[in-house]
Amino acid sequence: MTEQTEQQPMAVPPMPEAPPVQSQPPVQPESQPQPPVQPQPPVKKDRRVLRAVLRWTAAVTVFAAVGAGTAYGITGMQRTDLPGLATQSDGRWDYPTLTKPPLPSGSPEPFAESNTAGTHYADLRALLLPAPKGAVADGKLRGTDGWLATKDFLAEYAQKETRDNLKQSFTDDGLRHIAARGWTTPDGTHTRVYLLQFGTAAVVDDLFSSEAPADGPTDQLRGTITSVFDRDFPSEAHDYNVEYSAYVETTPYGAEQTRQAYLSAGDVLAVIVQSRKGKAKPVPFRQTVALQSQLLG
Repeated sequence: MTEQTEQQPMAVPPMPEAPPVQSQPPVQPESQPQPPVQPQPPVKKDRRVLRAVLRWTAAVTVFAAVGAGTAYGITGMQRTDLPGLATQSDGRWDYPTLTKPPLPSGSPEPFAESNTAGTHYADLRALLLPAPKGAVADGKLRGTDGWLATKDFLAEYAQKETRDNLKQSFTDDGLRHIAARGWTTPDGTHTRVYLLQFGTAAVVDDLFSSEAPADGPTDQLRGTITSVFDRDFPSEAHDYNVEYSAYVETTPYGAEQTRQAYLSAGDVLAVIVQSRKGKAKPVPFRQTVALQSQLLG
């Protein structure tokens, strides 16, 4: 087992509110006119290079290399920084300050250029979003030593055929393990977060493409009737290295409404589900997706 260095969350002083700093274009030296360059077809941007771009201001990520490992502290989000969270009574949950676990000595970050497989070398269980203040934990998702059985994850899906097909697909694709956490908040919202780790990012990209298309999820969850892509979900509400698809159950629905999101983050496929009697609120769902993607990014 690779030795890990324990790190403490870093205290981050409050940051003044200010517009994002714009990079100034470099001054080019005077030169002789050059013949016009023929335009080239657009090239798909590599998600890995986006790590150098300023992170979304909804959460400030602090990087500090300490000893043999690397720890990451993520401060709490300001209410005015997250789209849809502009007022004091918006229903935002009180999450604890988040800290990424240290990496084993010599291991790269999941989106480093040298990490071609997109591997998360940190303990997957430590990358799970913690429950917010006042929530009651869902003991059914604790699993054994923090690892959830595949059948317990597949129980989220309504059709037996879907469960059977996904089980076979996970076997073929080399599913390593599943970490999960669930809770219920005082307003009755039931949240489930699943992190499925595979061998490479390529496998996860394929699964994400097949399970989370733009028009709606390929497979309906238990208790849902019809879910469609949530066009009101702010595109900024996720880490830029992480791809997402967010869905909301349309009317008419049953006693509960369900919101769900799929995240493709390197070798990890995250599935986030929130359901609530009556209407599932959008604000805590966006907040939950945003913070979990920050932990994986």
